[in-house]
Amino acid sequence: MTEDTTNLVNVDLSGQVAIVTGASQGIGKACALDLARNGARVACLARNAEKLAATVGEIEAAGGQAAAFACNVTDRESVDQVVDQIADEWGRIDILVNNAGITRDTLLPRMSDEEFDDVINTNLRGAFLFMRAVSKHMMSARYGRIINMSSVSGIQGNAGQTNYSASKAGLIGMTRSFSREISRRNVTVNCVAPGFIVTEMTAVLSEDILKQAKAGIPARKLGQVADVAACVTFLASGAASYITGQTLTVDGGMTG
Repeated sequence: MTEDTTNLVNVDLSGQVAIVTGASQGIGKACALDLARNGARVACLARNAEKLAATVGEIEAAGGQAAAFACNVTDRESVDQVVDQIADEWGRIDILVNNAGITRDTLLPRMSDEEFDDVINTNLRGAFLFMRAVSKHMMSARYGRIINMSSVSGIQGNAGQTNYSASKAGLIGMTRSFSREISRRNVTVNCVAPGFIVTEMTAVLSEDILKQAKAGIPARKLGQVADVAACVTFLASGAASYITGQTLTVDGGMTG
């Protein structure tokens, strides 16, 4: 697998089935690769079929197991159908990583209804739909790990990202609430909140912007997708069985 191996976490996920949304690139791809490296069979979901096929190909080339599934994360029927399909074909669902997300950045006075609704529907409603769909399988099995991808923008806000920050803050609240409902069934629900991470999106930023970003990070460097994936893998493992309702920031000290 072509992944950054700087911060690997080694756990045993053999025989487990994981769903990763937004698995075609960036953090989602890194999570899918790392879960597969640790033995999980990974259902990779995303809109870009070509990039998704590349993720599956990397996993399989390294000896792992994965498959691509098409799904509109904002559509209840589509989500319910794909979750039931995975459970029927693979026999179980142990891990859910709600990573699919979009941005529609602009200042609030200029933000259209569509720009607000699109981000909330994908980032927050999509996670809700998947949590609800997998919960019946996890409760029946009396085991599960749900990891929602929030952001430091959901903790401290960010100018021009009112919609995005609202969606990521909503994920934190939803995580805390659902963890209280389902913990007695041996299902944990946690958030990971990345800071400034090197991805395809940051690659197009100017050097000046990147310098400004680093200056605001106590660690004085940008994070890597492997940093986030390692935290997700840990939370998905048995080692994190007594951690639930929490938000783990991966931000080099941005939020203090």
